[in-house]
Amino acid sequence: MAGGPSGTAEGVSNASLVWAVIMSAFAAFGGILFGYDTGTIGGAIQMDNWLETFGSFDSTHFLGSQTNGYYLRTADKSLVVSILSAGTFFGALLAFPMGDMVGRKYGITFSCVIFALGVGLQLDTKWSTFVVGRVIAGLGVGLVSCLVPMYQSECSPKNIRGLIVGLYQLAITIGALLAAIVLNATKDKQSHAAWRIPIAVQFCWAFILGGGMLLLPESPRYLLYKDRVDAARRALGRLTNRPADSPEVEAECTEITLALEAERAVGNGSYADCFKNTELRQGFRTWTAIMLQGWQQLTGINFVTLLIASSTDGTSFFASAGIKNPFIITVIADVVNTCMTIVGIQLIDRVGRRRLLLIGAAGMMVCEYIVAIVGVAAGQIAADGSVNVTAQRVLIAFVCFYIAFFATSWGPVAWVVTGEIFPLTIRAKGMSLAVASNWLWNFGIGYATPYLVDPSTKGQPNGVATAGLRVKVFFIWGSTCLGCLIFAYFFIPETKGLSLEQIDLLYKESSITGSEKYRKQMIAQNETHAHHEKHVSSQDDSHDERVDERVDKV
Repeated sequence: MAGGPSGTAEGVSNASLVWAVIMSAFAAFGGILFGYDTGTIGGAIQMDNWLETFGSFDSTHFLGSQTNGYYLRTADKSLVVSILSAGTFFGALLAFPMGDMVGRKYGITFSCVIFALGVGLQLDTKWSTFVVGRVIAGLGVGLVSCLVPMYQSECSPKNIRGLIVGLYQLAITIGALLAAIVLNATKDKQSHAAWRIPIAVQFCWAFILGGGMLLLPESPRYLLYKDRVDAARRALGRLTNRPADSPEVEAECTEITLALEAERAVGNGSYADCFKNTELRQGFRTWTAIMLQGWQQLTGINFVTLLIASSTDGTSFFASAGIKNPFIITVIADVVNTCMTIVGIQLIDRVGRRRLLLIGAAGMMVCEYIVAIVGVAAGQIAADGSVNVTAQRVLIAFVCFYIAFFATSWGPVAWVVTGEIFPLTIRAKGMSLAVASNWLWNFGIGYATPYLVDPSTKGQPNGVATAGLRVKVFFIWGSTCLGCLIFAYFFIPETKGLSLEQIDLLYKESSITGSEKYRKQMIAQNETHAHHEKHVSSQDDSHDERVDERVDKV
């Protein structure tokens, strides 16, 4: 299992495969922390008691007409929704020192402690404490979002690495679905329990992930990176269910060590090395991951999630099609997201990373343009309140199709590619930069959403000027999905079925557009660092022999 542990031709036995899958897949539970938190805040800010506790009061009832005059100002809504992503940005950047100094395993556990502290602060009734709690929780989520895919990539079997790392995205969708269910159960309570219960549930997720990680082995690649060879063999033995001194474990450790030596020969693993274009193309790989995570956010998925969750935007968008309860809409969208993510993660190691990204980008682009065109042409609510119900239902259908395309492609695949394309010496630094890019865009989009979509209340008491684009905003997201398509074609290689060490060779020896052909060649010839070095050495020897022959003739 090498992409995960094992670049050998023999692979692993069924027993060891099952054990490795269980251990590496458990870390995916970290996705629930982010998915549940995002789903929770979107629903909590709609609740009567939350608005009474943290919102503003309009005595004219022009604002907050359905919530007894209490409403959340646009600036406050932008802040409370997006501030978690500000914390996750810095948390992702801190994943390098945490992952390389503390380790992948203990780094995840410590991140859960930070997250739990942030959750506790959010149970307070002071606005400033609540906001600070979301920032601290964001630090924990940012750390987890980087360390979990890193741990999974380094510990999972190569032939199903895409599925294992993709489970992180599945956990995000499951977290959002669980949040919708809990919120629907507490939304009618007229006390602090309405929003405190959904928030407090997050203690359970932190305890399960943090406690469970203490029982798992450390990443063998991290241990070899730290020159802890004996500990690496024991960890690899646990992952493969073999003795630490078995030939298979020895061969795997040798392969990882050879790749590590090749990486150290071209750099010392500093931040500067992340952007150097050596023979291993670290700079190209770093910018690929940074842009990939940015483009994932620019698909518009979090905008759509906020649109559905927001009472102002969600109700007006869906109620005209005969659907009155925005919480039910959230559940439906989350079910589509979760079910299609289950489908998607099973396709990653079959269809391939590159092809799925191309198909997903094209599908999302078409869906977003259809939503924009139909919405502008026939989906608007008339002055007398009447609507074209057929057009509204087309909008809902294609929003769901869009979510399905995202869930089967850019949702899980972006995490898979980010976790596997970096050399070991810069993996923690490179992934921290890439994941920070994701959260930076997440913050920007989350903060901008109310200003892009909310109807302008300029000129009214406590009013604010907004763009009021409504459904026209989907023209923007359709265009960004076109950008995703172009980016995937020119920047994303096909890495299906390769070990992490073989991916180093692919970047070294192949072009992006020619990666599929070279990948098949590597698998057919079982090309590893050991084989590659022997081949290069034999070529050098034969070259030296030819030179000697020419010298003798002279």
